[in-house]
Formats: sequence, C-alpha cells, structure tokens
Amino acid sequence: MKKIDHETVQRILDTAQIVDVVSDFVTLKRRGSGYIGLCPFHNERTPSFSVSPAKGICKCFSCGKGGSPVNFIMELEQLSFGEALRYLANKYNIEIPETELTEEEQQAENDRGAMFAVNEFAAKHFAHNLLDTDDGRAIGLSYFKQRGISERMIKRFGLGYALENRNDLYMTALRRGFNERYLVDTGLCIRNERGDVYDRFKGRVIYPVQTVSGKIVAFGGRTLRSDKNVAKYVNSPESLIYKKNLQLYGLYQAKQAIAKHNKCILVEGYMDVISMHQSGIENVVASSGTSLTEGQIRLIHRFTDNVTVVYDSDPAGIKASLRGIDMLLAEGLDIKVLLLPDGDDPDSFAQSHSADEVETYIAENETDFITFKTKILLEGTDNDPMARARVINDVVTSISVIPDSVARDAYIRECGRILGVGENVLNLQVAKFIAKRLENEAKERIKAKNRAELPAFRQDESSDDAAESTASEISSDVVGIAQQSLEKGGAVSALQLKKLRSFERQVMRYLMKYGMMDFDAVDAEGSEFTIPVIEVISNELAVDDIDFSDADLRHVYEVCVALSQNTFAQDLDVATAEAESVYQDALRAGREQISHEAADMATIQANELVMQEKAEHEKDDYIRDFKRQYLQKRLLSSEDDVVRRISNELVPDKYVLSKVHTKYATIEREEDRLGDIIPRAIAEWKDAILGCRLDELKARIGGLDTTSDGYDSQLSALLQQASEIIGLRKQFAVFMGERVISPR
Repeated sequence: MKKIDHETVQRILDTAQIVDVVSDFVTLKRRGSGYIGLCPFHNERTPSFSVSPAKGICKCFSCGKGGSPVNFIMELEQLSFGEALRYLANKYNIEIPETELTEEEQQAENDRGAMFAVNEFAAKHFAHNLLDTDDGRAIGLSYFKQRGISERMIKRFGLGYALENRNDLYMTALRRGFNERYLVDTGLCIRNERGDVYDRFKGRVIYPVQTVSGKIVAFGGRTLRSDKNVAKYVNSPESLIYKKNLQLYGLYQAKQAIAKHNKCILVEGYMDVISMHQSGIENVVASSGTSLTEGQIRLIHRFTDNVTVVYDSDPAGIKASLRGIDMLLAEGLDIKVLLLPDGDDPDSFAQSHSADEVETYIAENETDFITFKTKILLEGTDNDPMARARVINDVVTSISVIPDSVARDAYIRECGRILGVGENVLNLQVAKFIAKRLENEAKERIKAKNRAELPAFRQDESSDDAAESTASEISSDVVGIAQQSLEKGGAVSALQLKKLRSFERQVMRYLMKYGMMDFDAVDAEGSEFTIPVIEVISNELAVDDIDFSDADLRHVYEVCVALSQNTFAQDLDVATAEAESVYQDALRAGREQISHEAADMATIQANELVMQEKAEHEKDDYIRDFKRQYLQKRLLSSEDDVVRRISNELVPDKYVLSKVHTKYATIEREEDRLGDIIPRAIAEWKDAILGCRLDELKARIGGLDTTSDGYDSQLSALLQQASEIIGLRKQFAVFMGERVISPR
C-alpha cells in the first residue's frame, strides 16, 4: 500500500468528525455537551461509551477503548493506520493522490496485484468445485460434513476442493486470461524440469490463508488419501505476497472477537480454528502447524496483550513447543496455558461441547505458564536433584525474558513458592541470565557489524575476537552505569517503580493536554514572561537530570518535544492567519448588521466597540484552543501505536460535572490553574524520587556489616546522604504546602 503524503493525512484527520464516525457503529444519545452510547468493544447494558465533539475523541470508561476517529476505526475494524486513513478518506470523499513510482516499484506493485487476483480466482474456483461439482460434493464436502463442519463455516472460511484432475485449475485460469507466470509464482501450479505445468493441490480439500484485511495470500491443502507416501498437508510456498512467519490462520475472522474479549486463543491447525469458531468461541487463531514466530506474535500483540495457548495431552508435543511460550513472554504478553483432557484436541473438544462448556472449561483450567511449565518438566525428576536443578533453570530462563520488571518480580515469587526455592537465589539467577543475554546480543551486533563492513573473504576468526573484546567493554560499561546509579541511590524496587510511574503519568498528562499553552513565569530579576508548559517541564527535568523510568512515557515525551520544536511554529502561523481571517469576517458582518439596526451614530459607535471586543475575545479563544488541543490531537491520531495508546489512557477526562453542579456554581477549569498544578506535579515527582532514594539508603544502612573495620565510616557517609535527602524533602513539603492542591 502506497504511503499517504503528510498534507493528505492532515486533511483527513482535520475533516473526520468523531460523532459522524462513531455514529456509523453506535447509537448515540446526547448528554450535556457530548454523547453517550453502548460500547462497541465489549458487552454492556448500561452506556459507558462517551463521545466529545469539542475534543474530537471518544472513550469507554469501562474497558478503556476509544480515542480519535482514526484510532476508533483502527480498534473497531482492526485496521492498520494507513488502512484506517483510507477508510476515513473514502467516507468523506477525500481523494488520496498517488505518488509517482519507479519502474521497479510499479512492476512490483503490478505483480502483487496480479498475484492477489490469481489467488482470489483460485479460491472461488476451489469453492465452486466443493459445492457445485459431483466430485467435490462426493469427496470434499462429504469430508467436511464428516468432520462436523457446517455450511456456514465452510463459507465463512472459504473452504474448497481441488479436483483430482492434474491441471484443472491451470487450464481454467488460462482460459480466463490469467498469466501462467503468476500461477507458478503464487505456488498454485508447479513447473517441472521438462517445462510442464500442473496443479499443486490436486485431490485435496483447500483452506485459504487470509491476511488481517482479508486478502488471500496462500492455501493449505489436505489429502484425503490413506497412502502414507503422500504428504498429509501441502502448503503454498513463500512468495512476493506470502511470508508464512507473518500470517496466522483465522485472524481475519477472529480479529474483532479478539479485540472484544481482549484475549487471543492460540491453537495449532486449520480444523482446530474452524471447530472452535463453529462452537461460538471466535477469538481463536492458529500458527498452522509451524513453530510460532516473532512476526506472528507481534501480529497478535496488535490486538491484545493476553494469550491462551491450547495444548492437547501429548507430552512430547508440549515439550517441543514450550519455546513458543518464551517468545510470547519476551514480547510482553500475558500468557495462560490450557491443557485439554486426554484424547482431545481443540477440534474434537469443540465438536463435543457447547460454547458455554468450552468457555467454562477454559476459565476453570487455564493456568499461568510457571505452574504449567513446572508441572510438565518436573515429571519423573523426584529422585534426581540435577534434573530438578535443570528444570528450575529452565523456568527461570523463561522468567528472565519478560521485559516488565513488575511482572518478572511477581513470577519470581510464584516460582519460589512452587519450587521451594528462595527468592534471593532466583533473583540472582534471573539477573545472571539477563546479563548473559545482553552480552550475547552485544556480541551478535558486533558480529553483524563486522560482517557488513568486511569483505566476505575476510570474515574469519578475528571478527569473533573483536566481538568478544567489545562485548566485554560493553558489559563493563553497563556495570559502570549501574554502579553510578547505586551511588546516587537510583536502585529502586519494582513496587517503588510502580509508585514513581503514577507521578510520571500525572506530569505526562499535563504535558499532553496543555503542553503548548502559555505558562506565566517570573525570571530572576522579577520580570514576568510567558513560555509554553512543555518548556517549563523540560527545563525542570533538565535541571535535576530527571528522566522517565517508564520507556513508553519517555518515548511519548520525546515525540511531544519533537512536535513542539519542529512543527508547532509553522502550524501556529497557519492557525493565527485563520483566526485573523475569521476575526475580519466577524467585524465586517457585525458592522453591516449594526449599520442596518442602529438609529444614530452614538449607538453605532457603542455597538461597534462591544462587537469588536467580542470578536477579539473569540480570536484569542481560537488561538488558545489551538494551543490547548495541539499536542493531544496529534498524539491521539499518531501513527505510532505506543503514542496513541498512552494518549488514549491519559488525555480523556474520566469524570464530567453534572448539569446541576455547573448551573449553580462557577467552576475553575484545570487549564486556568496551570501556574499551581504544573509546579506541584513536578515537585511531587521529584519528592517521590527522593523518597525512593531514601528507602534505598535505609536498606543499605540495614545491610552494613557491623563487624567490619569500615563500618563507622560507611554508616556516617550513608547517614549524611540520608540527612541531605530529608532536608530536601522538607523543602518540597513546604513548597507543596503553599500550592493549591490539585484533585487526583
């Protein structure tokens, strides 16, 4: 898909109206200045889905889904950013100009289009064979009915049949005008050494493989013969349009259910998926018999953080596929594992149970990966201490790949409980595995760099020696940085990090909502001036060398800074010109109306003065609103998934004041109190950092060896540091006590 130019993207985002877009999917009722309806992302009886025309966003305060128009379409229809933009462009009749392509790019685009067309034709041909030919009904359709598959599922998944004829598809496609080259390139047909072309899937039932947007990229074919010399399954080879490590069978049919339930159930084969869907469990996909890949895992991660991996009762098969769990964990997914009863696979289990029974079984029997993996690996190790040690190391290796430190800490505690091993021992082992992995990754980066820079004939053992040396230097650097952090009191526990993140998120919320608004400040000489809120925050962080501990928040902060430095000034000039144009139009219209209505010159002058003041206020409000909405509008509609997710979590206001409250009370808006709430939020964050450092110092004091010769000097130094931190915290306490307390 061609890239949409920046100007067109901005036009689409500016044109799309949140109420228009949401109304296509949700029945909305007006409530105050906004609208409310039943959330389309989860089942509910009481409306909790709020739409704000003024802010251009929607939000479900039950499940958290929503955002800008483009994010709403992405979440609901499970589209990419570009696909969602094209959806909105089509809705509002916005033409997307096509960029000029090179001859090579144009040829590749033509080839892709032709291959998709060939696959689409083949899928219809196979479906026709299955339902409308004697052989198809007698062989293929009978097989699916014998397996308990309904006609609805046959059509839903586009199932088909390839006739036993050697070149039925090939000859039919040629008669329809398709090029032989694309029949071979897609793998539908095979050309042998003599130049003869024949059908790859002849005599097999067919399972089309679709992309997340529904395009057919490949096929799987199962033989119905009992001949052991014939491969049970044959699949399309990789091609220009098909990379098997980037596709999951059934994802096109399952994507909305996965988003709705916020869970993906992962099975192995085609029939497992189809039978589960038929039973009513639709958030199911399959890796199609191949080992799980990073590309497939990232595809799942687009839709949910929660995965349940389903295994049948074959112990050998389970042990062989446990590596896939580690890969899922490394991507930050929350993994549950489900073991089916003896003799059952997902296909047979779904066929013999109702949807309610399947859902109940999953809910009652899925377990965390630690419990599952430990149980599987510990079998037969009762009297073998070394085997038990290997199991512990295997489980701890899995824990070490989890990127989130809080989740890692929780799994360590659970592992210690199950295996009867001390948490300190497990923590040390996890740290060891992490350090080893980082070192290996460093080595691989150096090797890759050397391979890229050196001619092929010079890639000898000297490259590996260089990698070893540099990797050791990198490890030393990492240790040095960690030591500096300890000396500053920077080592904090997972619980403390979680506490810090709440203060970081509060500062980030203010930055996203009000970052480009004016902040009234006073310089060292007492002169007043205004600067954007984002500069106030960035200056405060720079002065004390503070950074976000949360990587996602740090990333969003960097995006905000880039927007403020690179695009804001130009966009503000455009907005100012628009405001001036609206202002002049209002003056002309006002003067014309006054001249027709006023009776004398004195009345005309008085009315003109009132009208001009009103127009100036509206002009100022226009610029103020532009500054207030600048960051949040761009962040909520960002192409970056992380930026959009964090924005949707922090920007919308969770509560709206009732009509009664706003009617009888003068409400001071949050944006009117920036002079109080911004300094306070920063001070609270700094105070929390000092609190964490103080806790770390206390722990170090408690861990000192009272019998050592240097005990007194070490204790004195640590107490001095603690005293300085306590003094700083007292200053913060005085400062925060003088500020207006912001509601949380």
